[in-house]
Amino acid sequence: MVVISKVISCSVFGINGYPVEVEVDISFGMPSFQTVGLPDMAIRESRDRVKAAIQNCGYEFPSRRITVNLAPADVRKEGSSFDLPITIGILASSGQIKERGMLDKFMIVGELALDGRVRRIRGGLSVAVAARDSGLLGVIGPEENAREMAVVEGISIYPVKHLSEVVEFLKGAIEIEPAKVDLGKEFEKESIYDVDMSEVKGQEHAKRALEVAAAGGHNIIMVGPPGSGKTMLSRRLPTILPRITPEEAIETTKIHSVAGLLPPGHAIVATRPFRAPHHTISDAGLIGGGTVPRPGEVSLAHNGVLFLDELPEFNRNVLEVLRQPLEDGFVTISRAMASIAYPARFMLVAAMNPCPCGYLSHPTRGCTCTPLQIQRYRSRISGPLLDRIDIHVEVPALRYEEVSGAVKAGESSEVIRRRVEKAREVQMERFKGAKIYCNAQMGPRHIRRFCRIDEEASSLLKKAIEQLGISARAYDRILKVSRTIADLEGSEEIKAYHVAEAIQYRVLDRPLWL
Repeated sequence: MVVISKVISCSVFGINGYPVEVEVDISFGMPSFQTVGLPDMAIRESRDRVKAAIQNCGYEFPSRRITVNLAPADVRKEGSSFDLPITIGILASSGQIKERGMLDKFMIVGELALDGRVRRIRGGLSVAVAARDSGLLGVIGPEENAREMAVVEGISIYPVKHLSEVVEFLKGAIEIEPAKVDLGKEFEKESIYDVDMSEVKGQEHAKRALEVAAAGGHNIIMVGPPGSGKTMLSRRLPTILPRITPEEAIETTKIHSVAGLLPPGHAIVATRPFRAPHHTISDAGLIGGGTVPRPGEVSLAHNGVLFLDELPEFNRNVLEVLRQPLEDGFVTISRAMASIAYPARFMLVAAMNPCPCGYLSHPTRGCTCTPLQIQRYRSRISGPLLDRIDIHVEVPALRYEEVSGAVKAGESSEVIRRRVEKAREVQMERFKGAKIYCNAQMGPRHIRRFCRIDEEASSLLKKAIEQLGISARAYDRILKVSRTIADLEGSEEIKAYHVAEAIQYRVLDRPLWL
């Protein structure tokens, strides 16, 4: 008699999971082990792990023809998470698990070691969401993934360490206590940053620019000599952004879990991500992709900050791929089999030297670069990319008093964040019903409606364009930043001094800046 067992498992596509039925058929014939249903190499190799795990745990591996089908058969599956469901399917089909009705109630995932230990998988949070949406009773999965899975409400997570635990649980011989996570306590424990804005000495002008950028969601580039604190300031930007919401945290955790970057035992990413890729990164590493598509740095920075240090040193083609996610907030990776969309809504923070040697604006060290070298250096950043950066701020070299600590410590991140959150609340109310959430996302229609200026401010803008060399394309950017500065002050109207401050944040638009 042919016995076919069915085990419900899950595969991850992009950052979302979808149920996969693992069908196992054991029939007479020459001993073989065949897996069909578009498995990748990791799944094909599972036959050796599965066989060793079954035998080393004291169970019998059938010496017959074994066929494993992963349905739906027209969608590619990948990863090692199918080891455990395939093993359970073989044990059920061979009669070693007789309680077959239990298999329809649970989603089973996990990688197997040769001795039967159950190892962690990628995308555990996505698996739990898929199980809940499928109306299943629970998920049987690795103990190392239990906390991130337990974040999902409405589904029970049964953590297991060993194959024998799964078999005995399905037989009803043992009970496994479902994993539980207090999301409120997790947020409180994990939402603490290990850096603070008060640690930055001096650079009050740059701190103010970062506060404006955080309040309006504006992209920012900092220009200054080596050692002026550009990287230090950038690393503290997430600490003054509004606190991450539970919905944002779930989405961010999904991405990090799929990428395999969620530390074992951690339930959720409760702080704003900060990603700082090296300038030698490839376009696939930055935007995502590869033979087996994985989220890139722009997606790992979703709901947080992407920091590009030494911006002109990045390959031009790498920088150009940033244009689409900066506009749309997501990345689409197309392959022959399918297209995958990853979220990529982030703040871009860039840093660069004023010239190749770095000392053009230094008060004591002389610059050795020629005007042509400086022009070539700056021209590595394309106009379209620079056009998507609202704030350009100069970060000068530190004075002795600032380095020695004689200057009084600045405001803490908590104090600045409260002002930023208050400004964001004003913007959320302003754009209620629209598909934007901050001033940086305003289009021409919103600018005309919400960024009206009086005659004095208009005259100031005109002089900036005519006398200071401010480009015409910077006009809308200045108005957006002016709107944010007014929001920070709690002003309904954009005044002339708001515009004057915004004009200061366009140093790269001035030809005479060099």
